[in-house]
Amino acid sequence: MPHQLALSAPPTLAQRLILGATSLFGWQVHVAEPLPSRCVIVGAPHTTNWDLLAALVLRGSTGYHFNWVAKDSIFRGPGAWFLQKLGGIPVNRRSKNNFVDQMVAAFAEKKEMLLAIAPQGTRSLQTHWRSGFYYMAQGAGIPIALGYADYVKKIVGIGPVMHPTGDLHADFERIKAFYVDIVGRHPHLNGEIRLREKE
Repeated sequence: MPHQLALSAPPTLAQRLILGATSLFGWQVHVAEPLPSRCVIVGAPHTTNWDLLAALVLRGSTGYHFNWVAKDSIFRGPGAWFLQKLGGIPVNRRSKNNFVDQMVAAFAEKKEMLLAIAPQGTRSLQTHWRSGFYYMAQGAGIPIALGYADYVKKIVGIGPVMHPTGDLHADFERIKAFYVDIVGRHPHLNGEIRLREKE
């Protein structure tokens, strides 16, 4: 299966080298359509630490130098600067600060910003998705791109780009339909794509 890359510019030599390396391991990189200059990228399903490597492969092979968020504990130690250099943003889950509002404000200040978010929030089995990524995109007036790593098909990529309509439940059904056949490294941890009951 060939790489499918709908990019705004031809791949550079570095990108081609990364694509070649992924092929050696039997993986492919797919991008359905060029990304806008600002968007929220959903990363799902999230069931293993290997998802970070998949995200970095996607970042390096496509030339989309998106930022990604992760719990602050992985940014401790001598390698913290390197993770931040690769686009990592540490998040303190113990803080009461509204991360969604912070990111909406950050998008307002930047002409170019791609931010990857894992709605499951953790690798363990979850009963629902966090909807912060949706409100972040809606508040900033930007689209949502559906990113994924399918460990059965061995494809890491970015699917369609959608604009929040304001109907959270209807939009979640569209998102759910896209991810229904995508399998994480540990399928039993995939969890159901649904909102909290109160939402």
